[in-house]
Amino acid sequence: MACIVAADEDNAPSFAPVETKAHHLENVKKPAIGDDSPVQEPLTREERTTVPFVLSFDNLTYNVSVRPKLEFQNLTPQRNTEDPELALTGKPSTKTLLDNISGKTRDGEIMAVLGASGSGKSTLIDALANRIAKGSLEGTVKLNGETLQSRMLKIISAYVMQDDLLFPMLTVEETLMFAADFRLPRSLPKWKKKLRVQALIDQLGIRNAATTIIGDEGHRGISGGERRRVSIGIDIIHDPILLFLDEPTSGLDSTSAFMVVNVLKKIAQSGSIVIMSIHQPSHRVLCLLDRLIFLSRGHTVYSGSPVSLPRFFADFGSPIPENENITEFALDFIRELEGSATGTRALVEFNKRWQEMTPPSSPHPNLTLKEAIAASISRGKLVSGGESIGTTTTILAVPAFANPMWIEIKTLSQRSMLNSRRQPELFGIKLVAVFVTGFILATVFWRLDNSPKGIRERLGFFSFAMSTMYYTCAQALPEFLEERYIFMRETAYNTYRRSSYVLSHAIVSFPGLIVLTLAFAIPTFWAVGLDGGPMGLLFYCLIILASFWSGSSFVTFLSGVIPNVMVGYTIVVAILAYFLLFCGFFINKNRIPDYWIWFHYLSLVKYPYEAVLQNEFSDATKCFVRGVQTFDNTPLEELPYDMKLSMLDTVSQSLGKNITSSTCLTTGADILMHQSVNQLSKWHCLFVTVAFGFFFRALFYFSLLLGSKNKRR
Repeated sequence: MACIVAADEDNAPSFAPVETKAHHLENVKKPAIGDDSPVQEPLTREERTTVPFVLSFDNLTYNVSVRPKLEFQNLTPQRNTEDPELALTGKPSTKTLLDNISGKTRDGEIMAVLGASGSGKSTLIDALANRIAKGSLEGTVKLNGETLQSRMLKIISAYVMQDDLLFPMLTVEETLMFAADFRLPRSLPKWKKKLRVQALIDQLGIRNAATTIIGDEGHRGISGGERRRVSIGIDIIHDPILLFLDEPTSGLDSTSAFMVVNVLKKIAQSGSIVIMSIHQPSHRVLCLLDRLIFLSRGHTVYSGSPVSLPRFFADFGSPIPENENITEFALDFIRELEGSATGTRALVEFNKRWQEMTPPSSPHPNLTLKEAIAASISRGKLVSGGESIGTTTTILAVPAFANPMWIEIKTLSQRSMLNSRRQPELFGIKLVAVFVTGFILATVFWRLDNSPKGIRERLGFFSFAMSTMYYTCAQALPEFLEERYIFMRETAYNTYRRSSYVLSHAIVSFPGLIVLTLAFAIPTFWAVGLDGGPMGLLFYCLIILASFWSGSSFVTFLSGVIPNVMVGYTIVVAILAYFLLFCGFFINKNRIPDYWIWFHYLSLVKYPYEAVLQNEFSDATKCFVRGVQTFDNTPLEELPYDMKLSMLDTVSQSLGKNITSSTCLTTGADILMHQSVNQLSKWHCLFVTVAFGFFFRALFYFSLLLGSKNKRR
């Protein structure tokens, strides 16, 4: 307890002065924007008196509605129920997660929020980071006395989630370099971005793991503590002014936790405000913290410096024993009070009186918010394209996104292709599945003839083949779901535009669709004996590619709406089965009931199915049924050939038309008419199929726009 006892004689919480300039990191060189000098000097005595940033929050209150569980006994009226109608209505009750939480901190400090599970730690971090929907949170959050707007907060802050959301097949250096390409402006030279990444690797203490992949359950990678530091590095690559972290030491051993918080201390000393939730810090970690807030069921039970905590509990009448970890004692004592009849009410009231008797320890900022941000940018802080113009007057220009859309698309595509290239088995399995399916169909429907049986078998081949495209695309469902939370983390603070992600996702997936198309089309076209020659093969490939495109777009859209893989697979398989049912093969369009005909036109399989039928049967001179072949697929098929000729003569006399054994009775046009394929041409069907792909990509964008707000309601 040396770091606590040494300062325990002070009666009031104290704020340690910031001893370094922005970007001054111990033993780390870091370039500043517009300046070739890699290191900045420590603050002078005059500069230490300035207070660029002070974050204050007052009376934060957050209530949520909790609907009572519907139990069996509530469904039947009880005699002793005072209000049986209330029991049946199930009106939601209100639960308070934050109750008038106030506090203040400044740059150079780490503020830690402590408390038991369910105390409101993460909720308070979300409230400060603007991750609670507007209107649901009461109170104010101000920086240098000015209310923080959502757009400005996204630019000057970063939020590190509790889970390490990283691409497993990228190395540490590659992960940070891609983050630099996203968050640092295009005007910054590539070599300066690399210098920033190298300086950050040294700052995070992960130099030995720089060339090691992140790893996952199936690939050995870096350790848990190193993963956590990489997660922090991604969000501080642009050197934000505000850094929020949700339990950054969760799941780490004592040494790894200390190393993580030590990194955060250096980040704070570089001119940032660091606010994090932490469950139970060790003594070494506690020595790095500047301000603590203890919460209990949404109430503040202590707010102040760690050095004042022993005196606080001593004045309350529960002194902390010697050689005991003060945070462990505080958390155990608070948990004991929560289990008592009166709860923590007495401690909450005592903290209010304590705060009134304690003189304010946070200095007031002597710069406006715009002046402070401009001053930080001029010293190399907030490396995101901000500019400070002028000497006496400050004009602040900080763009919402660091780079234009085409740079974002390029970087996203490079990262996705690199990650996929290191997992070739994922695409390889899909390619083998498509090729094997094509091989089986080619051998089953080998060299179909132009008989009535051949017609029926062609129709069966086309319906199965076109539906195969869509069922194969169902394998793409987990792809976005695995990246979903990475996407939400990155877009929550304007790393890139959602539209850039949608376009990049489509661009990266398209080359693979071309390979799948060729793997299926080439083996089946000649093996089955399809008609049309080279032009017929070209259209056959185009319609298969369009089917893969619309199918992948459809599945991608569903992955943006349905966050669960198993539920997603169930829904995808069911909908594709309905598409196949109503495509026109199992039941003719003219036979579909009127109340289901709308599904026929919505079926994604309908249009490629009709397109390949027209591609196969469009030759008006080609005959498929001649003379006695008209008796095929009927009970008369077993009659002798002479008797079939005699029956044709009888039919000829009845119709007044000469029908011989070589007379053509059914052409391709007749087959199309019989299948009710007479509304759209094959090129129109191709266009509709491609349009469906773009339509579902647009829906995917809107699902991301509406479903990835990443805020509490």
